[in-house]
Amino acid sequence: MLDKITIPEQTILQNPPVAFHFMVVFFAGGVLPNPLDIRFQRVSGLSAEINTETYEEGGQNLYSHRLPGRASYSNLVLERGMAVGSILAAEFNAAMSGFQFYPSNVMVMLLDEDSMPINSWLFLKAYPVRWSVSDLDANSNQIVIETMELAYTHFFNIRI
Repeated sequence: MLDKITIPEQTILQNPPVAFHFMVVFFAGGVLPNPLDIRFQRVSGLSAEINTETYEEGGQNLYSHRLPGRASYSNLVLERGMAVGSILAAEFNAAMSGFQFYPSNVMVMLLDEDSMPINSWLFLKAYPVRWSVSDLDANSNQIVIETMELAYTHFFNIRI
């Protein structure tokens, strides 16, 4: 039975995924994403934590019980060179200046060398909570970086 199992020559153990090949997709209103709004320089905040509650049992003085509580999530932070004509930037502007929120689902995809997804994270009901632009400096020769931060209800890790 073991002789029928084949393992690909290049397994994930031989070639671990690289952190620089990824894509971000916003699923807003069933509209195809703007090509400007899928390319980001950096994505951070891919973390979840289960909070614990301490329960002290009567008569037990050696230890306390630590029970799982609610899950908490970091904000999703996206950074990119400032994109002129971005629909996403217009949505962030509507949220920050007009207090108009249109939550959408966001998928971050880790890609292989053939640009095929190998792992994804789906963030549900994401909405803007922070937006910033890097300093403008006449003495610098750097690209203007736009940072977008999103809160969301929860996320799923999708192994492909």
